[in-house]
Parts: sequence; C-alpha cells; structure tokens
Amino acid sequence: MHYDPFMLKIVGAILGILAIAFVSRLLRQPHVIGYLVAGVVLGPHGLALLTERETLARLGEFGVLLLLFFIGMETSPKQLAARWRVTFLGTTVQIAVSVLAMCGVGWWLGWAWSRIVLVGFVISLSSTALVLNYLRETGQMDAKIGKDSLGILLAQDLAVIPMLIVIDVFADGGVDRSTMLLQGIGAVAAGSLLFWIARSDNIHLRLVGRMKTDPELQIFLAFLLCLGFAFLAEAFELSAALGAFLAGMLLGAARETGWVADRLEPFRVVFVALFFVSVGLLVKLDFVLEHVTLVLLVTAAVLLGNTLISALIFRALGEAWRYSLYAGAHLAQIGEFSFVLAAVGRKAHLITQFDYQLTIAVITASLILSPAWVSLIGRLQRPLAAPAPEPATLPQPGGK
Repeated sequence: MHYDPFMLKIVGAILGILAIAFVSRLLRQPHVIGYLVAGVVLGPHGLALLTERETLARLGEFGVLLLLFFIGMETSPKQLAARWRVTFLGTTVQIAVSVLAMCGVGWWLGWAWSRIVLVGFVISLSSTALVLNYLRETGQMDAKIGKDSLGILLAQDLAVIPMLIVIDVFADGGVDRSTMLLQGIGAVAAGSLLFWIARSDNIHLRLVGRMKTDPELQIFLAFLLCLGFAFLAEAFELSAALGAFLAGMLLGAARETGWVADRLEPFRVVFVALFFVSVGLLVKLDFVLEHVTLVLLVTAAVLLGNTLISALIFRALGEAWRYSLYAGAHLAQIGEFSFVLAAVGRKAHLITQFDYQLTIAVITASLILSPAWVSLIGRLQRPLAAPAPEPATLPQPGGK
C-alpha cells in the first residue's frame, strides 16, 4: 500500500498539536500555550515531526498580521490619542528603564555596551500576539486593561525600528540615510492616515461595499487590504504588523465592512496557531535540560522585573497600585520581536551562541508562563475592587 510520508508527518503533527492544545485547555490555559508546547515537543529538537521551521514561521507571520488587522478593526484612533501618555510616554520610559537595569547587570558581569543595550532591548518588548490573543480570549479587549495594553504594544512594535538602527550602529554597519528617509516618509504617511481616520465621521469604501453579495471575492479582497497595507509598510521600512493594523483601523471606520471579520476569522485561528508552533520549534530541548536552573532563574527575574517596571510606570501615570500590578503582569513576558533582535545581534556577533540559545529559551519560557503569572497576580488582586471608571475583570486564563 502506497502512502505519502509527508502526509503522514502532517497528520501526526496535527494530531499532536490538537492533543497538546486540548490538554492545555483542560489545564485552563490559553490555546497559544498549547501551540508553543507543541512546537517544542514536535520540533526538530523533540519528536522531529515538524522540521520546516522557516516555512512555518513564514505562514505564522500571516497570523500576526491578521491578528493586528482584527485588532485595528476594533480600535478607535480617538481612544489611542486619549491614552497618549500611557502609549508613548509610558513605553519610552519602560524601554529606557529596561536598558538602565541591564546596565547594572552588565557592569557586574563585565559586558560590553553593545551587549547591554541589545539585552535591554530584548527584555523590554512584550508579546503583541500573545497578549492580544489572551485579551480576546478572556473578553478584556474593550476593558481599560485591554486598551492600555494595546497602546503600549503598538508603541513597542514601532520602537523596534530605531532599536534595529542602534544595533546596526553597534555592529559597525552605520546608518543607511536612504532607509531613514523612507522610514520618515512612511511614518508621516501613517500618521496622516490615522489623523484622517480620526477626523472623518463617514468613511465609505465603494469597492468594499460592492462585495457584500459575493462571499468568494470578499475573502480575497479582505486579504488584499490586510497584506497590501502590510506590504506598503514594509516598503517604507516600517513594521508589516503596523500596516495590517492601519488597514484594519481603516476598515473598522468604514460602514460597509462588517463582513470582513466573519470571512477571515478561520484563517486567523490557523495562522496564529502556526506562528506559535514555529516559535516553539526554535527551542533546543537538550540545551534547556542542561541549563534548566539558569533558564528558570532568568525567566523568573524577567517576569518579576518587567512587572515591577511597568507597574511603577502605570503608578507614576496616576493609576492605582492594584491596577498597575495587574497591567504590569500582562506585559511581563518577552515578545516575538525579541527573537528578531536576538537573531540580528547574533549575526552581528554582539552575543555568543550560548547567549542566543539562552535568550530563545527564556523568551519561550516567559511566553509559556505568562498566563499563569497573570492568573497569580489576578488571584492576589481578586479580593480588591477594580479601579474606576472601567474596572478590569480578572478572569482565569482561558475563561470567557
């Protein structure tokens, strides 16, 4: 009997992902944690059922774009502008404090300045995909915690661009003036689009409106808008996720686009799952087992340190301590863009191979432990009343 071995591996991988995700749900954890663990277990350093990491990563990137696309449709520019102090001032201070904290660690360990700054950048970025997906699953996107987290995460995504420029400078690559010019033009264009959306009360997209009666073309048109804006953002050396978010915000402001979310939701689920599986594929189990104590200690320090830094910033901006700690817990993990920074730093020889593998292990561990950490802080906060006027609910991870 003839069968395709590749098909057998795919079926086995899907069964494995489904089983692990099901167990994570039984443990009241978000689906994304199951996907991460599945990537570790089924990847080239585990059972080797999934070995095409680059292919899965490329597909997974679509999941991040679709996630930001959906979030953009649910976000009002006026709401973001109203929270500018948290979004931009808070993010700037948070990144600066993270780098300063690493200065103390780096001075004690004798690190070079380039390594200190790189590691500070890495730990300062939270996971847009995990946090927003978690907030969606727990029904907190419209709560105060959801709005504040969204603003900070978007600002962090934008901050990746100057971070990469700084890393290039440390790597003696210099700063490409043409790249900076493109980024400046792109930033002005993005800002202008946001201003226009915020000022316009009635936005009509005639081509989109004409697709109401054609479900097949609706899918392709929605993909075109999402990926088209992402492509334009990358053409201006900006984040593709930012472009997808702007496309979603534009559609959200239009009246004729209520069908978009229904058509693309299944694709979002699949591609977000592939993204987190691809992250898990990066982890070398033998390295983690050999240095498990170090990985856990560094992960615990990161979760606690990032929570305290964010909590202090929220408190300085006038929030109550109980809310500040809860919001800080949501942003405590290290994000997916930190993988990019770590890879660029490794290629530029700013960190060693050991440092790179430790960074990958800590990022993944922080992502896996993040919902449990939020739940722990939430349980400590449960007896206390939430801050007015928009109390943040404190559900169990995976709850509705």
